[in-house]
Amino acid sequence: MTLILTATELAAAVDMRATIDAVEASLVDQASGDAHQPAPLSMRLPGADSRYLIMAAASGPRGLVASKLLSDIPGNAGAGLPTQRSSIVLADQSTGETLALLDGRVPTRARTAAMSAVASRHLARPESTVLGLVGAGALAVAHLEALCEVLPLSTVVVWSRTDATLTAFRQAVEHLEVEVVPVRRIREVFDAADLVCTLTPSVTPVVSGEWLRPGQHVNAVGARPRPDHREVDAEAMRRSRVILDSRETALAKSGDLLLAMEEGALGLDDVVGELGQVIAGEVPGRESAEQITLFNSVGIGLLDLAIGRILFDTAVSRGLGTHIELSG
Repeated sequence: MTLILTATELAAAVDMRATIDAVEASLVDQASGDAHQPAPLSMRLPGADSRYLIMAAASGPRGLVASKLLSDIPGNAGAGLPTQRSSIVLADQSTGETLALLDGRVPTRARTAAMSAVASRHLARPESTVLGLVGAGALAVAHLEALCEVLPLSTVVVWSRTDATLTAFRQAVEHLEVEVVPVRRIREVFDAADLVCTLTPSVTPVVSGEWLRPGQHVNAVGARPRPDHREVDAEAMRRSRVILDSRETALAKSGDLLLAMEEGALGLDDVVGELGQVIAGEVPGRESAEQITLFNSVGIGLLDLAIGRILFDTAVSRGLGTHIELSG
């Protein structure tokens, strides 16, 4: 039997703290070779701006194989439709049985925020109290919730293009004990924050490397998974100690990295390594309180697998979802 889980059902099953721990453990599995994380497959058709990505992973310790189909269709915005849609399939690693089909929106948002929390736990200065957010949508809310689990945050400095989004953000984070400080310019976020998460679907850089301050940590998260889209400029990459989620994935679809390399700001040898290697102690992360660190978060299938394990187990224990016999 295959369990079908809708976005509403999944939202009720998310446990951010457990997701952070699962993401961290899965990255260690990746570093040790107990999980397999191939580069994503990206497809496009002539004459269309749409892209279709298949992100997959397999994990012995989690007992799963997972695959996600992500449709990235910018033109949907003009029709009032989501520009990204996805679905996740979970299969039993031992038997190959299809265990579940999940709508991808909620898991993707939660696991992305959890990944930033893991990166910040290992790369940001542990005494960091001021979080900066470039963008204030649903992903920003999830990031604040996740980062409050790993750092002693007291203040969030946030920029958004619209006042309406800022108002919605304020209302969504009222349950968290942090002061919300809105700013009018992105540079003001960097002027105030100990660590910054960039969360915009930008095509060209919205962050200048000259704004980065000693000791700051940056999670570059929001750019679409395309080699020609980026949020941070080449100078930001050059000034930072750069950590990736997956080398293969970044080389396939991270415009933040690829365009900076193309412009000569850094070479592949300048990249420290993958976050899993930092967690496992194979490569050093932050080396001093003054160093600028940057986590290039592109998105990998292993994260979908990690949160998929938690959501599936929670749904089964709570009786959520609909069971369907696909082979019947």
